[in-house]
Amino acid sequence: MKKPVVLDIDAILDDPGTRIVVCCGAGGVGKTTTAAALGLRAAERGRCAVVLTVDPARRLAQSMGLTELDNTPRLVSDNVNGNGGQLFAMMLDMKRTFDEIIEAHADPERARQILSNPFYQSLSSSFAGTQEYMAMEKLGQLRRSDEWDLIIVDTPPSRSALDFLDAPERLGRFLDGRFIRLLTAPAKAGGRSAFRLLNAGFGLVAGAMTKLLGAQVIKDLQTFVSALDAVFGGFRQRAEMTYQLLQAPGTAFVVVAAPERDAMREASYFVERLAEERMPLAGLVVNRVHESPAPALSAARSAAAAEDLESRGEHELTAAVLRLHTGRMQLAAREHREQEHFLSAHPTVPVTRVRAMSEDVHDLTGLRRIGELLSSA
Repeated sequence: MKKPVVLDIDAILDDPGTRIVVCCGAGGVGKTTTAAALGLRAAERGRCAVVLTVDPARRLAQSMGLTELDNTPRLVSDNVNGNGGQLFAMMLDMKRTFDEIIEAHADPERARQILSNPFYQSLSSSFAGTQEYMAMEKLGQLRRSDEWDLIIVDTPPSRSALDFLDAPERLGRFLDGRFIRLLTAPAKAGGRSAFRLLNAGFGLVAGAMTKLLGAQVIKDLQTFVSALDAVFGGFRQRAEMTYQLLQAPGTAFVVVAAPERDAMREASYFVERLAEERMPLAGLVVNRVHESPAPALSAARSAAAAEDLESRGEHELTAAVLRLHTGRMQLAAREHREQEHFLSAHPTVPVTRVRAMSEDVHDLTGLRRIGELLSSA
């Protein structure tokens, strides 16, 4: 395999100019663990770090010794290694973040009306793209607060990990859509002219929808969208500011992948998409790489030796160990080929590898070990 450019994790974490690290990658590759390990290592090196997970899985809380995480950063470890570093962690609560925005940008009465609106309750819980947009909002809130030296974001699995890059445009399309404009037009027109406009431009559609959905649903929907200009006007502006923040030199994207075909293909997709969006890519972490303690003994030689022992009925245990070694070497060879494909396509991307652990990471000791492996390349 061509020797790749080495990803220097400690240099990224130690650089005071690095304020945001975004971990992205396919599901099941150890992205959440990697984000937590980076946060712990940064704290051990004297930084005040917060890890924000958008992944609905609760592995982050468990690995940090917490019973649960919520929408507020929780202190995990204080004065780490005696150097003043701190580690905080939180899990994005999509609906709570949406509610906080309403409460912050509306008077109490209007906020009460919106929060109790059935359409808003559905939108804030399940509307496509809401999670990614709220992740942008929360990231922006954390950065504007300036309480942490370093913010590490653990994104959702698979390609949705990059959907938050599209959040401003998606929200803009929603707010500027013809259907929304029709619904808000009567309220903007005011008085009887509003009803004339509704009858002229929206009467047939409203009548059909009223029969289909019911008058109350249409009323709830109109009540909700009438507040869009007053309350949600700053959504796009804040999302675009966060988007620009992600493009700034103080941000580093770390793509996490397992040395498997699908995961490495996803890694290639992420690298190419980040380049298109002019996002600062730090490099690739290849996680759970299998190695052999006896690499000089090839798979072919160990398989032949095992077969010879089995044919003579001798040293059954030794033959079994040789068979295990054969499988391990074959697995390592497959992983080697997948990494080679990636490096051939992206020779300039810095890479670090983390060897497979014998057991799952479930506490700070395990996270600390992962951090050491990440930086040992």
